[in-house]
Amino acid sequence: MWIAAAAEKVLKPTAIALGNFDGIHRGHQKILQPILSAVDRQGEKRVYPTVVSFHPHPREFFTGEKIYLLTPITEKAKLLERLGIEQLVLLPFNQELAFLSPQQFVAEILVKQLQATQISVGEDFRFGYQRRGTVADLEAIASNFGIEVHVNSLYKCFEEGESVRISSSRIRQALEAGKVKKAKFMLGRPYTLMGTVVQGQQLGRTIGFPTANLQLPPDKFLPRYGVYSVNVAIDPTCFPTNDSPLKGVMNIGRRPTVEGSNPTVEVHLLDWSGDLYGRTLTVSLERFLRPEQKFSSLEALKKQIAADCEAARFCRSS
Repeated sequence: MWIAAAAEKVLKPTAIALGNFDGIHRGHQKILQPILSAVDRQGEKRVYPTVVSFHPHPREFFTGEKIYLLTPITEKAKLLERLGIEQLVLLPFNQELAFLSPQQFVAEILVKQLQATQISVGEDFRFGYQRRGTVADLEAIASNFGIEVHVNSLYKCFEEGESVRISSSRIRQALEAGKVKKAKFMLGRPYTLMGTVVQGQQLGRTIGFPTANLQLPPDKFLPRYGVYSVNVAIDPTCFPTNDSPLKGVMNIGRRPTVEGSNPTVEVHLLDWSGDLYGRTLTVSLERFLRPEQKFSSLEALKKQIAADCEAARFCRSS
């Protein structure tokens, strides 16, 4: 996956999917399909299937509020690559970009800098100064440059008897409530946490349940605090013989029983032992087992972790 944040580094010409694409959920995947198909139709002419996004998130730029992402840049790039996208272009979202008119955005960014041959967007896409540009405006402006625009209808699912749009914010709401199955359906895959194993307090070792302490990107969105049944993949470049995910139990939270303060993400692998420091783990959420709670003693905590491990060993996603 080629990641470019400057025009001179972009591989051109491009077939572009435009948007923030946080989560790469089912709706986003629908928007990606036309540019992948367009590239396939180009024959011998080289066109790069490209996602064009913004960094930082526009809402973060305008409000100053920190936005926590379902898919930080590294994770987003890996998912896009798996889907067949060859390039991720991160447009620096600053005052200059925010003040471009819809006409200027198409002419200066999409045509001049990116040499777009195809553009794919969702039907609710807005662009240009104060989000004044609509998909109809995009089609009209792009046609002047001979660029075809694919407008994709919103991806919907049924929720409590009504049809609702799949969105990044709805996925966050599901994860905040511990509704792992619901988030998995909207994403089209389990929600994952990808991080490096770092030194922790090693309290798990003292009660017989050693854990891998994960360092995540600082802008990674965390689901509801509590205990989860998870599947864990160890970086295959580190462990070439690890062909299938390992079952595990993950705790997200402040560990109130041992007077924890800062939130941590800790994973205990079932039926596995070894040195994981410095390794990359990809943890897939399969089931929310219970909320975080404070126990009266370490012995009570140990007993509950044993029960969590048994539940994780035999449970299915829900």
